[in-house]
Amino acid sequence: MNIPEQYQIKTLIHQNSYLVNGELKPWSGESSDVYSTISSTETYKPTLLGSIPTLGEKEALEAMDAAVHAYDKGQGLWPTMKVKDRIECMETFVTQMKTKREEIVKLLMWEIGKTLPDSEKEFDRTVDYIYDTIEEYKQLDRDNAKFEKQDGVYAHIRRGPLGVVLCLGPYNYPLNETFALLIPALIMGNTAIFKPAKHGVLLISPLLEAFQSSFPKGVVNIIYGRGRTVATPIMQSGKVDVLALIGNSKSANALQNQHPKSNRLRLVLGLEAKNPAIVLKDADLDLAIDECIAGTTSFNGQRCTALKIVYVHEDIVDEFNKSFSARVDALKFGNPWEAGAKLTPLPEPDKPQYIQELIDDALDKGAKIVNEKGGETTENYIFPAVLYPVNKEMRVFQEEQFGPVIPVLSFKDIDEPLDDMAASNYGQQVSLFGSDINTLAPLIDTLVNLVCRVNLNSSCQRGPDVYPFTGRKDSAVGTLSVHDALRSFSIRTFVASKDNPYNNAILKNLLDSKASNFVSTDYIL
Repeated sequence: MNIPEQYQIKTLIHQNSYLVNGELKPWSGESSDVYSTISSTETYKPTLLGSIPTLGEKEALEAMDAAVHAYDKGQGLWPTMKVKDRIECMETFVTQMKTKREEIVKLLMWEIGKTLPDSEKEFDRTVDYIYDTIEEYKQLDRDNAKFEKQDGVYAHIRRGPLGVVLCLGPYNYPLNETFALLIPALIMGNTAIFKPAKHGVLLISPLLEAFQSSFPKGVVNIIYGRGRTVATPIMQSGKVDVLALIGNSKSANALQNQHPKSNRLRLVLGLEAKNPAIVLKDADLDLAIDECIAGTTSFNGQRCTALKIVYVHEDIVDEFNKSFSARVDALKFGNPWEAGAKLTPLPEPDKPQYIQELIDDALDKGAKIVNEKGGETTENYIFPAVLYPVNKEMRVFQEEQFGPVIPVLSFKDIDEPLDDMAASNYGQQVSLFGSDINTLAPLIDTLVNLVCRVNLNSSCQRGPDVYPFTGRKDSAVGTLSVHDALRSFSIRTFVASKDNPYNNAILKNLLDSKASNFVSTDYIL
């Protein structure tokens, strides 16, 4: 196979250390090979990329103890550090991170099959997210650099850290969405234990030294292994204050249940979704199809924000299906670095079989594949199948497919999709296509109470990162964005002082001496 030289895997990455308490600890025990479903040979064969440590309970608890010690009941160096000093540590990290762009982009392509443009975008967007978070934190500190007075009581109100964070990221955005949890958690003064996702794990290797050298020891601890083996004992210890996870609600529930004092546990969760598109009969059909193509097939539908079910008004469904199916069939399948490739190998080896099961179930219950290429299978892919008509008895209606299969339903009365959304376990976003404001207005007023983002004539998405990203029901707990994440990983805390000469003199001395990192009216430029 002719792979451009700059994208070839020439050196395997055998990650034989893990980061605990500021030390890259060598590991000589059991390891797990990391394979790509992309083949580098003419005859299909998964490509070995390297290996990672298979750590156990002992190493997991060692990482937890390091994070607990670094937090030190709120007395540690990191949680009590001046805001400007924490910012300097983060700036040091992102400066080092930028030198690893080429290496990480290549690993994004090989590990999870993300196209070259999207891999570059994920890296660059993550860097921008870190810088935006730093600026937002500066603004937050500026806003808090003051005293308020109410009923004869002065209050100096700031946001303080929560404690120890267990951070678990997803495979589909193993850099961006993981860092959307980890970066705000750290900059607010929390300490962290971070376990990379199963797929997209090696791309963290180029950043280990940057984490080690940029933050005080024990602030960031990076471990490898199976989630049940390493995350479960950490939660069972009861020493985790925040569970930060982007993934599946079953995993989140299982981990929550391991914590002995769940009322103490703060949750920041980005979970699954079944985002629908609703195409009204007055919609601009070309625009709706463009956006639905992007929403259903971008990164093979492996996004929580992907459009996972498409409702089309019965008056236009035949025309929609014909044009939409032709557009799906025209999408190019290829390796991530190939120009124009829109569909790429699936990183999970068993995903094609799972998608085939959904297709077979739908066909057995009355659906048809309406696009010519739908369901064509290779060793590492199954071509997107457009299924119609779909009904509620089908698995593809009930399950979040997280892959290349597109269920289409027709509706006559708008209450049909609305009732389905109300009954759904999920409530993240919806895409609404139409133009008549008399129809749209009441619909929008209903939809904003069923989901957390209504996309008018556009596909569902997370960005821009300054906007709130959350969901209802099983889709999320807490809110992520540049602004909101800082608040999700912190709590308002303050010093109160009665307005009298004795206390006022003490406050003045505190401010003049700069002895306290908390009691400060310094303005960060």
